[in-house]
Amino acid sequence: MKKFPFFALFLFFFLCSFLTIREELKNLAGLKMQEFVINSSKYAKQLKPDFIIIPQNGLELAFDEVDPNNTINPAYSNAIDGYGIEELFFNANSKVDPYKIKMVKALKSNKPILVSENISLAEAKPAILARNKSEGFLCFARSSSNYDYKEIPKEITDENSDDIIQVADAQNYLYLINAASYKTKVYFLNAIAETNYDLIIIDLFYDNVPFSADEIQLLKTKANGGKRLVIGYLNVGSAENWRYYWHKNWKLNSPAWLMKKYAGYDNEIYVQFWNPEWQKIIYGNENSYLKKIINAGFDGAYLDNVEAYYFLYHN
Repeated sequence: MKKFPFFALFLFFFLCSFLTIREELKNLAGLKMQEFVINSSKYAKQLKPDFIIIPQNGLELAFDEVDPNNTINPAYSNAIDGYGIEELFFNANSKVDPYKIKMVKALKSNKPILVSENISLAEAKPAILARNKSEGFLCFARSSSNYDYKEIPKEITDENSDDIIQVADAQNYLYLINAASYKTKVYFLNAIAETNYDLIIIDLFYDNVPFSADEIQLLKTKANGGKRLVIGYLNVGSAENWRYYWHKNWKLNSPAWLMKKYAGYDNEIYVQFWNPEWQKIIYGNENSYLKKIINAGFDGAYLDNVEAYYFLYHN
């Protein structure tokens, strides 16, 4: 009988230890992201009590110990006003993710859920819209050509003239954070103003210049006269090298909290979001990103890449 090579045995235990440590780091990072979202919300709501906070993806953060098998975390739940999620019933592989489904079903009675579906097959769109509606979710259906949220769809589901005061009032929404298709700011703003979407998510900036409070105020009325909500996009999990806060000498690991390349996005780097320098960029002071969104008159912030806590330690 052959003896098990010592090196192989050592390698086995090393890999087991490595995977255990990585999982522990991920769980710790999840708790830190919970705290980050909660503190961001506290800061914003102290300045504007009715300010809306909606984190996108990372649904595990809604549960105690960042574990969907546990109960909903009350501090996190009280800090947010809805959940955003991408590709729930339809994705690039035309598959449903049962793990996501399990979580949204646990959360659907807790807060409004905004779903962005990437529908590559046009004939699947009616069924996907119907599935989301039957579950009580707001659905933004984008085609493959609109993967980067750069187009306004021609059709609006459940169009209405109601006044939208809170997220729960909305029956549809527009996700438009890439203005590259609009040659001027006026063209971009007019294109949105001419729609009847109940809630719109846009970037704070057009061509690196922030929108003014007057410009955002104009977007708060639908074309049919009803009031709507305007939410500002905010990437909290990765640094973007075209933003006002970026220093030209920054690169991966310099500063050290620029931690990991963001696969598929060459202009972004996952950050150690618990680092005080990054948190200072995002919230807590007059020059912070969140304060700029509040100053511009947005009704809330849509926090992207909260799931960075996972991808810092996993592919």
